[in-house]
Amino acid sequence: MLQTVTVPHKHISDYQSIVGRTLVEEIRERAAALAGKRIVHVSATAFGGGVAEILYTLVPLMVDVGLDCEWQVIYGREEFFNATKVMHNALQGNPQDLTEEEWETWRRYNEINAEQLGGDWDLCIVHDPQPAAIASIVPEKSRNWVWRCHIDLSTPNEATLARLLPYLEHYSTSVYHMPAYVPNGLDGRAHIVAPAIDPLAPKNMAFSPEDAVYICDQFGIDVDRPLLCQISRFDPWKDPLGVIDAYRMVKQEMPDVQLALVGSMATDDPEGWDFFNATVAHADGDPDIHILNNLNNVGAIEVNAFQSHCDIVLQKSTREGFGLTVTEAIWKARPFIGGDVGGIPLQITNGVSGFLVGSVEECAQRCLEILSDPGLGKRLGLAGKDTARRKFLTPRLLRDWLALFETIGM
Repeated sequence: MLQTVTVPHKHISDYQSIVGRTLVEEIRERAAALAGKRIVHVSATAFGGGVAEILYTLVPLMVDVGLDCEWQVIYGREEFFNATKVMHNALQGNPQDLTEEEWETWRRYNEINAEQLGGDWDLCIVHDPQPAAIASIVPEKSRNWVWRCHIDLSTPNEATLARLLPYLEHYSTSVYHMPAYVPNGLDGRAHIVAPAIDPLAPKNMAFSPEDAVYICDQFGIDVDRPLLCQISRFDPWKDPLGVIDAYRMVKQEMPDVQLALVGSMATDDPEGWDFFNATVAHADGDPDIHILNNLNNVGAIEVNAFQSHCDIVLQKSTREGFGLTVTEAIWKARPFIGGDVGGIPLQITNGVSGFLVGSVEECAQRCLEILSDPGLGKRLGLAGKDTARRKFLTPRLLRDWLALFETIGM
């Protein structure tokens, strides 16, 4: 059998003071009609990245409102994840397609995982391309199949997408972050559901300034000097090298500025270490650039501290499925600057709740504006927090999934 992920107990009532009674009551009403339905989420990894973070809260909340819900993780060796990383990059626009051998590896591991998936589900939700072939191999194991895409398909490698699309035909519907990601031909069977963060999770819960300062100090940050911070995987699409270049431009005018690049190394991202090492090399020993990951004891609490303490949160992505680190940052009322790509503009109104940028130079200039005007930073941060509260917290995501279940006739 596939590995079942153990999740904590969570209760929708605990969120009522944050999202309001009306939404919580709507969730309960929708869930009552679905009580006891058997649902399984299938993903590539149980930690590292936005999918795992979403499911760690969404699954127990589905259980709390009466669904029989599980989360299972597929099996894969390095050869499989090497192939799926090529696929991931290609679907986000990289010109390199998988070789025939890599396609065969992907298919073979999907067959293994399909065989290991238990049966008799009312709904199987398959997350991202890694296990996307499962529905075509064992359609009898679930009454309904949904493919949930978490990546930016707006400008894909057409050859890679063409090889993937026949497998998606076996799903009754597919779900995307925004309309621009829906491949041609799937429009009639696609739904748009933005992801969300858990405001009560350790990464997002309210943090005192004193605690944030104490934790940042433990990692060598001078807490009395300005700090720029980017929280993300070490991935070329997140452009940490461009962040370092922007920091260097800022430092020419504000020599006291520091930079923290904080990321998690995920099991389904074999390129991560290569790009982590490339980022370290690009920093070139600058003592004011702090490059940290989960192997430096940087977990959810530490990420919270960095986001809560820093003067500006960056997410200078060149491709971005949605950008949950953006949501985390604005939920903490921090001034935000990010790439004008993917799901980031869905969350940020340029000049109101943050700044959207298209170049290293523009990023550096916006940093200087915020650092020179604390009032501007405060206004951006407060507007961002209000946006996150209204649109991008987990109870809203749960409500949207329940509405989708009704639409497909569960």
